[in-house]
This record gives sequence, structure tokens and C-alpha cells, in this order.
Amino acid sequence: MKATHVKRAFKYRFHPTDVQAAELSRTFGCVRKVYNLALAARTEAWTRQERVNYNQTSAMLTAWKKTEELAYLNDVSSVPLQQALRHLQAAFTSFFAKRSKYPRFKSRKKSRKSAEYTTSAFRFRDGKLTLAKMAEPLDIVWSRPLPEGVSPSTVTVSQDAAGRWYVSLLCEDPSVQPFPAIERAVGIDAGLDHLLTLSTGEKVSNPRHERRDRARLARAQRQLARKAKGEGANRARARRKVAKVYARIADRRRDHLHKLTTRLVRENQTIVIEDLAVRNMVKNGKLARAISDAAWSEFRSMLEYKAQWYGREVIAIDRWFPSSKLCSVCGSLQDGMPLHVRTWTCDCGTTHDRDVNAAKNILAVGLTASVCGAGVRPQRRTPGGQSAMKQKPLRREP
Repeated sequence: MKATHVKRAFKYRFHPTDVQAAELSRTFGCVRKVYNLALAARTEAWTRQERVNYNQTSAMLTAWKKTEELAYLNDVSSVPLQQALRHLQAAFTSFFAKRSKYPRFKSRKKSRKSAEYTTSAFRFRDGKLTLAKMAEPLDIVWSRPLPEGVSPSTVTVSQDAAGRWYVSLLCEDPSVQPFPAIERAVGIDAGLDHLLTLSTGEKVSNPRHERRDRARLARAQRQLARKAKGEGANRARARRKVAKVYARIADRRRDHLHKLTTRLVRENQTIVIEDLAVRNMVKNGKLARAISDAAWSEFRSMLEYKAQWYGREVIAIDRWFPSSKLCSVCGSLQDGMPLHVRTWTCDCGTTHDRDVNAAKNILAVGLTASVCGAGVRPQRRTPGGQSAMKQKPLRREP
């Protein structure tokens, strides 16, 4: 099989000096300012039925730097500022293509703190990374080596809400190669009692990371609520404690999903899942917290890009397919199936585990769609009902 050279980001923790932290904080602020100024200019032009492109905002940036009010933009590297304009252009491109909503202004408190450097704004030699406007290399914790013989094309520096500093190096990774083809397929039914149920009968337990740290999170949030609102140091420390608990939850969840998706891609040639509308499902007030903790969208995203890397196939069937109500043995469809019913017996005498039966139906209909382009739409009892349609190839959402 031919190797698939992919662009891959390698993310590491680093510990900046006080001088480097101050320089990066200034850069984050300037990036946010330039992005907001350009967005305001483009929004104003939009009201006049005019369009402003990247080249025009780049010319605006040059003019802003010459003003007394925005002269401080010259104190940081110009590359992250130009990259901010490119990101804004990409956001508008997605908006005009109706893939996303209208771009929003960046907030000093809520928006992600990050700056992107291209090759002209950093030096990477002998395993040491030095950014523009800095005299010393970053103190990076090399938790894993970069692919041998490659150099990063883009470097993104960020700081999360917990105060941790990260650097992400985008490289072409020649070590990513397709796995040998195997004759194995699996259907997956996502749930809350069990995170995943496979058509093989295996059930993956739901770690419920948020629930495990809920007491710690509530305690930190109560301490934050007692602090006077404003920019005080005590409130900042309390806010940092809350952010650290959230970071712990997110890190453990992401680690579990990475291990799980890698195993599924390694062991199966074809993986069939449901096309769940998670955005709509979290509107359920009783289940929103549990659904968010399960992170089904993140699971699907990881599964899709890893399958693309390693030569596997992911098929998403229609979300309205009655996988739980359909007997995987005789094909009869039940009239109703409340959520509290976990096992049921079909008229043909087969007793089903609700989730395992659903996973088997998901696999069957997904393979049918893959082979002959049919079977992913909900079935109807009456002859001549709605015809089946094949699921379109999956694409990662922007």
C-alpha cells in the first residue's frame, strides 16, 4: 500500500521565562485586536453591500501600525498578525459557503489565547525552537519525538484557561501508513449507560469523567462565587482553580477517546456509526450534561481522521433509522421502544439486548449502503415506501 503523507500537529507543553510570557501575552492581545479591527471593518463594509478581502485588510494593518493609537502593534512579530487576518478570511469563506455562522469578535476573557507563526517567524535547529522577537529558545517538554528528518511548517503557541502553555508544531509525518486490509467490520451504537456497544456484543463502559470530578468542580466554583467580581488577584486564582478542574476532565476524556478510536481503527476495516445530531440532543435538559460528558462528536471526529490516515472506512447511517426497534434476526419492526426498555423479545422468539441489537442493525444497513447504495433510510411497513439512499462520503466539518 502507498504511504499517505499527512500534515500532523505535535503538541507539547512548555515553560516560558517571564520575558517570554510577557512577549507572548502581548502577541495574543495584538492578534485579538487586529482580528477584531478587521472584522469590524469588514462588517461595516458588509452593511454598505461591499466586500473586503484579505489583501485590503492587510493594507489596513499597515495603516493601523502607522497611527499613534495602534503603534504598539509594531512591538510584536508581524507574522501572527497577518495569520489572524488569514484566519478571518477563512471564517468569511466558510460563512459565504454556508458552512458556518457569521464570524464573531474575540473576547479578552473567553476567547482562546493563541498566535500562529510561519517559517519566517521562527527558527528550529537541533531540537530547539526560537520564536521571532525572542532571544532564547522555548523550554519545551519533549514528551514524544518529532518524525525523523522533518521540520515544522507552522508553529502555534497557546495558553489555556488553566494557565498552561502549549506549542503545536505542524509537520508532514511520513510514518503514517495505511494498515494492512482485513476482513472485519463493526457496527457501533453510542449510548450513556455504556459509551459504545459494538455489534460483536462488546460494551465499552462510560467513564463519566465529569461526574467523577463533579464534587471537586462544585467546590472550586463555590470558592469562585464567593470572590468579589472584578480583576482582583483572589478571583483570578479562584478562576484558575476552576479551569484546572475542567482541564483535568477534558484531558482524561480526550486520552480515553484517543485510545478507544485507535483500537477500533486498528482492528476493523469498516466502521459503521449513526449520524447523531448532538447539537439538538443537548437541548434535552435532563440528558444534556451526560451527553456532553460522553463527547460523541469528538469521538466521531477522531474516528474519521484516523480512518482516513490508516486506510479504513467510516460509514454514517441516517439518524432516523430505527436500529433499536428492528429485529436483527427476522427484520420485524416494533411499534415503540421506550428508553427504559433494555431487553425485549421479538415475535420470532428472539430475545434482544437493546444496544447490541441496535449495533447489529447499524452494521447491516451500513454494509448494505456501502455495497449496493441502499438501506440507510428508515424502513416503512407499507410496500412501496420511501426508497433507500446511500450515505454521502464523510467529510470533517470546518
